[in-house]
Amino acid sequence: MWFKNLLIYRFNKPFTLAPEALHDLLAEKIFSPCGSQDLVTLGWVPPCGGDDSPLVHAANGFIMVCLQRQQKLLPGGVVNEVLAEKVAEIEENEDRKLGRKERSELKDEIIFELLPRAFTRTSRLYAYIDPRDGLLVVNTTSHSRAEELLSELRERLGSLPVVPLKTRNPIPAVLTGWLREQQAAAGFAVGGECDLRDKSDESALIRCRNQDLFAAEILNHLETGMYVTKMELAWGGGIECVVDEKLVVRRLRLGDLINERIDEIDADSASEQFDADFALMTGEFARFIPALLEALGGESETGGGDSE
Repeated sequence: MWFKNLLIYRFNKPFTLAPEALHDLLAEKIFSPCGSQDLVTLGWVPPCGGDDSPLVHAANGFIMVCLQRQQKLLPGGVVNEVLAEKVAEIEENEDRKLGRKERSELKDEIIFELLPRAFTRTSRLYAYIDPRDGLLVVNTTSHSRAEELLSELRERLGSLPVVPLKTRNPIPAVLTGWLREQQAAAGFAVGGECDLRDKSDESALIRCRNQDLFAAEILNHLETGMYVTKMELAWGGGIECVVDEKLVVRRLRLGDLINERIDEIDADSASEQFDADFALMTGEFARFIPALLEALGGESETGGGDSE
């Protein structure tokens, strides 16, 4: 399975834990489904599936983990509807108005009663560690979801000294400069999508889709004080994606050369296919991420502060 999005973190200290040792630590919190009164449960599952598979998948020095999340679906509208009915019944029977505290307590009782019957939604969040280059990469665009995984890792490991990967130069300035100069950095090409925001009014936003971003009207927007916050890029190594002002890589797509290499994999089992895909993916990302950083002006030396 290939990541479709990349949130990238930098280790402040070398990651030296062996895959086997990491597996033992994660095994202290294996995923368990929601109980009758649980709203959310989190736990680690084997990345490649199968109950007997390890909780850590390692190949070529890279380490993958997977956090599973299960959440009870209890729509607020349903709770409020039942609450309204019970409030009306009590007020009619007792001929009085319920106070705010009573309503709150009654709402808690309703949630307690409804939870065992609620549907559940289960999702998985994958991440991999690159000890050699000191990176942790999460397959999401959501910082809150990524932080959930980091928090669970931190709880198991005792500490997790990582910070979001940052560039030396502001990304909007770099991307805006590419449009002004009508040329991206070496190895990259501008796609047909970007978001423009107004410096004088942050609420003013123009979304360009399937456009020639070097066209005169785009340049006119830049001349009036707008700047780029998100842009579609194509990397010569065979990856297309959208990069935003916070260095979130989303909607990642593979070029023909990489897809051909995937098709050439001759695996005898699903686990062998997973292993081959993981090795190929991490190898390509190990080339793509440094190339993207270089194109954007290099990595910041100061980082974003410790995240233990």
